Amino acid sequence: MSTGLEYFKKVYDVIPGWVQKMHDYNPEMLQHYTALRGAAMSDGALSVKEKDILLVGMNAARLYARSMVYHTKGSIDGGASLQELAEYLLVSYNYGGEKALQIGLQSFEYALELTKTAANKIPHGTDPSGIARFYGQFAQGDQSKAYFEQLANLFDGTDVNALKNKLLETNSVTTQMKHILMTGIYTTTLNNKETNTWAQKAREVGVQEAQLAELGYACLLTAGIPAWFEISDTLIEK
Repeated sequence: MSTGLEYFKKVYDVIPGWVQKMHDYNPEMLQHYTALRGAAMSDGALSVKEKDILLVGMNAARLYARSMVYHTKGSIDGGASLQELAEYLLVSYNYGGEKALQIGLQSFEYALELTKTAANKIPHGTDPSGIARFYGQFAQGDQSKAYFEQLANLFDGTDVNALKNKLLETNSVTTQMKHILMTGIYTTTLNNKETNTWAQKAREVGVQEAQLAELGYACLLTAGIPAWFEISDTLIEK
């Protein structure tokens, strides 16, 4: 078995079809891609777990379930809690709205399966407040449970700004990581103006330039070189 195939079997437990086909048509191409992925997804200013779970949130926001589910496994394998996963999926609402929350349920249900956590399956079409309350079942501690209930109430209300701000507050996930996620969402959707805006907002809450650069490497993997073009424009030259 080639190094590339071995790498992806280790990551996913099985060799995904798209990996096998890349190998079958051009083994050298798979080797180069494997090396790029290995470098982009290594520990650095962002951990491997953080990169995987950021990719879950980014792909939920842009409604790309396939990649979202792949990286859900990486997140759980890397030690992400169900509560953390729920918060990243909820932040995606700030870009993708209710559709992003509905897509995100596929990630969460897969995480329940991976962690062997018993839970009632949430009905398709559940509204955002219902999704927030569903996630709240997996919160640890009264303060965290209250956070999800507050979100649910805001989803039911009319104060859009209060909802958006609440989604970015620190709970089990820091506001810094949530700002990194929002920057990544606009990077992968190739929105240069908003990428710049959110990168600056991220800096203002304490995100470091090295973290933004590593976010860019992860974005490159899911949205290609154009995503690197977008975030590189906002990075401060060393």
